[in-house]
Amino acid sequence: MQEEARTMSKPSSSVFFSETSSRLPDETVYFSIFPDSSLSGAGSETSAVLQSLHLEIIDFVYPFTSPYIWQHEPFSLSIALSSSCACTNTAMPHLHGKLKYGDNLEDEWFAVFLLFRISAAFPSNSIRVWDTDGEFLLIEAAFHLPRWLNPETSLNRVFIRGGDLHIVPRSRLPDPSLVASLRFLIERGNESRASDSVQSALKNRISDYPERAWRNMHRVRVRVPISVAQVLRHEPFLISLAVEGFYDRDMDSMKHAAKMEKFLSKGREEKLVLVLVKMSRAMYGQLVQQKFQAPNCYPMPSVSDRDAFSEAELGMKIACGMEMMYQQRKKEREDGKGISWSKYIDNLEKNGYFEGLISGSKEYKRLMENAEEYYQKSSSFSRTRDIMSAPVRRIDEILALPYSEDDFKGQEVPASDNDSWLYDGEDELNSVLQERQEEMEFYNSKKESKKKGKEKQEAGSSSDANMNNFDLGDISKSMQQFMQKVSSYKGAEVPENRDFKEVNLDVDRFMKDIESMLGSQGRDEQADDDSDGSEGSSMDMDFDDFEDESEGEESNEDAKESFKESYYGAMNEELKNSTLEKSFEHVNQQHSSKQKEESSKTSDEKDDDEFTPVDADFNLVKNLLESYSSQEGLPGPASNLLGLMGLQLPKDSSDKN
Repeated sequence: MQEEARTMSKPSSSVFFSETSSRLPDETVYFSIFPDSSLSGAGSETSAVLQSLHLEIIDFVYPFTSPYIWQHEPFSLSIALSSSCACTNTAMPHLHGKLKYGDNLEDEWFAVFLLFRISAAFPSNSIRVWDTDGEFLLIEAAFHLPRWLNPETSLNRVFIRGGDLHIVPRSRLPDPSLVASLRFLIERGNESRASDSVQSALKNRISDYPERAWRNMHRVRVRVPISVAQVLRHEPFLISLAVEGFYDRDMDSMKHAAKMEKFLSKGREEKLVLVLVKMSRAMYGQLVQQKFQAPNCYPMPSVSDRDAFSEAELGMKIACGMEMMYQQRKKEREDGKGISWSKYIDNLEKNGYFEGLISGSKEYKRLMENAEEYYQKSSSFSRTRDIMSAPVRRIDEILALPYSEDDFKGQEVPASDNDSWLYDGEDELNSVLQERQEEMEFYNSKKESKKKGKEKQEAGSSSDANMNNFDLGDISKSMQQFMQKVSSYKGAEVPENRDFKEVNLDVDRFMKDIESMLGSQGRDEQADDDSDGSEGSSMDMDFDDFEDESEGEESNEDAKESFKESYYGAMNEELKNSTLEKSFEHVNQQHSSKQKEESSKTSDEKDDDEFTPVDADFNLVKNLLESYSSQEGLPGPASNLLGLMGLQLPKDSSDKN
């Protein structure tokens, strides 16, 4: 798969989204460029357009990439012609590339910067970019995306075009194919351009490039064997493979470092030379932060010379990494797997470039000449990629040339760059975290204010319209109706049928039962006040024994009245010594006349009249409103009870500020 990605005409297999992303190599970013002309299909004309576009893009990105050392492999593009490309599941001709960034995330975002620049410089192209996490550009702008957009709905929707991010709207294409989305971008691209907040989030992320990528380079003085210095002088970017070989070493590769057969042929007699090596900060950190004991065969200066020893120690890690990488790749026979002319022609034939023409025919020769011209022009750009994929051959070529220690003597080597960034990164990390925290807080506050605004709008229309029309008497009426409904062992129930028959209560029988339970207290008090001295009923008397209608009814009424007076009197006596009376609102009857009479009443008389009737409806409404207000808009017993009765109180006017 990796070899295919290195060829000029066939990319590696990959997928876009997380549900199948487990098949993608880790820490690798993929990108595809679809020219508008590719929608017309394959053929020699399309192939020529792709070749021309390929060369133009190579020339365009070279000034940005030339000063940069990539972590594992350089930014590159290959041509996918008529054969079906696994990454897009389509036979549409396009340009494709991949970039393994490893531990250096700067490589990925530098590639994103290049893709945005390419899209701005070549506006008639649509670009897709994804990695193991899927649509990572959407992750970067997650706080600004429409709510319907997620990994399940983003398939074939996210593109870079004209220097902007485009998201094909769901309202236009509910389930778009790649071809349908590309056509939509061409015909109605103004409708797919993402919001300004999304554009801002992404462009802020890449705003410092390419300067940030160039600042990410670190230059350091090292002492290395002459052979290693010779290789790095001719191919400086091979430092990335040397660091990779050192950082990813295992027990098998360590055996090669113990012997150093390739780069330390003279053993401890080998001379070390001072050179300046350029690498990424990530590479420098991978070398410095790992402790590694020098092999016995490696010539190290004295520890007393601190500067020389430090330079030699770092150079030793580079030399050992170069040796391990070389021997491991040689063992795996990866040498020669880069792009060659024969490999290039084979891929063109497989992809239908020659369209079945007979070799030697006039049209075949014309296409071959075009292919040769293209190969020669693109070889300068693909050379780095070829060397990275086949370093063994190139290293052998370099070391076959004559070289000596004198080639590196007398050269002024600049001082190493300051590496304080390696130890002071906490401030930068905290700054990034603080920026993310502020972004999250802004998003949450915006979301909360939007929610409150919506609630106020909804409440305002209902509250303002119903505030003056709301009758508090409805609460007491609804409560009375609620109390008259059925209940069970599960508690009070609100029947769906509001026309339930009311429960009948025999008040006379209820009062008789209460009096029977209380005993003769009421009758004894009545007997004491009776001037006729008539005998009272016994405790066991049943009011149902009264047979005589006239006498029975009269006696029954007298008994009821006597019971009420005695009951209320006893209750008042009990309540006089408590504060319960003050917790209720009383009926304000004849208020003006009472104020006049109270001035002439004695304190004893005031105590007797102290217990005025309680206004049950008023107290019910008052207590419910106080309970509802104490909930502060949260669910609670008052709102739940009112909801059961089908009532919704208007918003408090004090909350509208």
